[in-house]
Amino acid sequence: MLDISYQQRIEALTRTKLEHNRAKIARDGFHDIDDHGNIYWPEPIPFTPKSNHPSGGCYGARCIGENFRAWLDVHPVYIHPLSALAGAWAGFLHGVGGWKPEDRPTHLAPLHERYHLHQNGIGAMNHLGPDMRIGLELGWGGLLDKIRYYREFNHPVDTSFYDAEENLVLGVQDWIRQHVVKARGMAAEEAHPEIRENLLAIADINEWLVENPPRTLREACQFLAWFQSIDRMWAAGGALGQLDELLRPYYEADSEAGLIEDEAVLWYIASLFFNDTHYSQIGGQAPDGHDLTSRMSYLILEGAHRLKIPYNLALRVHEEIEPQLLHTALEYHQEDGTGVSFSCSSGLNEGYIKNGIPIELARMRAKVGCNWTALPGIEYPLQDVTRQSLVAPFLLAFEEIAAETAQSRTMDALWERFVHHLRISVDTMKQGLDWHMAHHAQNTIEIVLNLFCHGTLERGLDASAGGVDIYNLTVDGVGLATVADSFAAIEQRVVEEQRLTWEELKFHLDHNYEGAEYVRLMLKTIPRFGTGNARADAWAKRISETYVQLYTTPTPRGYRIIPGLFSHGDVVHLGKRLPATPNGRRAHEPISHSSEPDPGFAPTAKANAVAAVQPGRGNSAPLQLDIDFKLIEEQGGLDTVAALIMAHNRQGGTLINLNILSKEKILEAHADPGKYPDLVVRVTGYSAYFHSLSAEYRQQVVDRILS
Repeated sequence: MLDISYQQRIEALTRTKLEHNRAKIARDGFHDIDDHGNIYWPEPIPFTPKSNHPSGGCYGARCIGENFRAWLDVHPVYIHPLSALAGAWAGFLHGVGGWKPEDRPTHLAPLHERYHLHQNGIGAMNHLGPDMRIGLELGWGGLLDKIRYYREFNHPVDTSFYDAEENLVLGVQDWIRQHVVKARGMAAEEAHPEIRENLLAIADINEWLVENPPRTLREACQFLAWFQSIDRMWAAGGALGQLDELLRPYYEADSEAGLIEDEAVLWYIASLFFNDTHYSQIGGQAPDGHDLTSRMSYLILEGAHRLKIPYNLALRVHEEIEPQLLHTALEYHQEDGTGVSFSCSSGLNEGYIKNGIPIELARMRAKVGCNWTALPGIEYPLQDVTRQSLVAPFLLAFEEIAAETAQSRTMDALWERFVHHLRISVDTMKQGLDWHMAHHAQNTIEIVLNLFCHGTLERGLDASAGGVDIYNLTVDGVGLATVADSFAAIEQRVVEEQRLTWEELKFHLDHNYEGAEYVRLMLKTIPRFGTGNARADAWAKRISETYVQLYTTPTPRGYRIIPGLFSHGDVVHLGKRLPATPNGRRAHEPISHSSEPDPGFAPTAKANAVAAVQPGRGNSAPLQLDIDFKLIEEQGGLDTVAALIMAHNRQGGTLINLNILSKEKILEAHADPGKYPDLVVRVTGYSAYFHSLSAEYRQQVVDRILS
């Protein structure tokens, strides 16, 4: 019997996480992104990047590699004495990477401003999926050997790519060695025998991992933890992989040899999630279609549940999923308030194969991002780094039609002008993504993920520049409901009922409905998108279909682009740039989320609406469900939620983000964020402590659950 049980060790990690989060908020203020796993480190890290450019920046492979290694030399060494794993990251590698001023797309800036394309993907990092099997099979020493072998084999004139990757691995190895020394030093001073034994085990594990691949489940988790740390340091990378399948062989081998018990495994998993909130997946299908659920799937799910901190784990749903895995995930949701997201295979797989990809490959795509999936190590999709405002083209179209003669102000004319501006916006995005592909690797390489891709080291090419085999770039449209409801409001109140003239509507929009609340409510209370069979639903479907159609042609350089509808929390700052809209939204208020109706619809109606506007090409258009836990009991319990999830999958849905919360608790936490410091919510595709979010981001969750 242990003096300090595995559950007590997990609870110690939870307490430390809360302490770090409070300290980070006190120092840095609110943060409206994933609750990253970086530890609170009160002292500044003594690092000044070495520049190679007159601007003072650090660009290109060689400079990045040298600076990354120097950063790891001075990065804090951290070991939680009750974690199964060593290491954590304390901050981002600032001042390294980015784009040289002369390579930036200044020629596109006017169009980016006009169409609000401020997140256009140019220069974006990390949004591809690694194949972590490469690292688990080779270890850091094997990766170093691979770099040196292909540098010699390819014998490039410019060796900077290989030199950069070598510097990174050497830096990681030295950083691990520092932790070995730290662990042995902590053990020498530790009085408690179990903690001392744990620290010595950490030292032994990491001494092996400096050069060798992992042999056990604990060593595999430790390797993944090192990856997570350096990946986050480098431009906030967050993709991990099909976690249950990565760890299953180690678990089965350890179990067969009698080396572990499941309680220890839960501690390993909790320690990995404590290290960072990287995105990973459990469940889903093998290439041949069989269900991948294993004992490891359940242990990962339970380990996250026991830890009770924000984590970004997805359960891949498909028709043959083991029902108990889905039910267990929902039980944890009900107990914790949130949990895994539900990545829907039907819409993702069937959409992806429309791009000419075999179904076997489609099934291999794992959810490794906020809203996105990717093939491990062979695909460069540049996911979740674009936000294409659908509202900006609409407002430009409205302004032009409002300036026309009375006879020219028709719904057909408004639609034609909207499509005209949307096409310009789409073409601008295509030009920008071409620019990214032509210039990115010269400026900033995927130095971490290159190690875990098939082809990058073999060819000596960055993942963005021919290092992998598949290039399916993506874009995400934002504000669908705002535009659809605006079209429908004009059609009903101005054209059909003639309760407003075009001139009056424009006046009220220009004056932000000042003194005209009755007008705003009249526009807002039409049958909105989500009603079902309303004009707004038809407009939403038409907008989505047109948006997708505009992306059926590739970029000028021939890259395929797969459109989705996703907003993250960007609806706040995108809305701040926009004047009032004809759906009753006031100026500077948030625009609508992703592919969703604005708040106010029951879960089934909302799910039907989102399913109806899916782009259908394998990119996501998520459904966000925020349900009062009392309603669960009234409406048939968790079986009803499970049925809704499976129905949405059959409808062609792609992703469901779920919270099961108390309205009263959310309102109390919103009024006093510090009252519930351990309250975790799924904001959109990511989870976070509720009190770490700004008031504006908290309001999004409040509005959804009160609707």
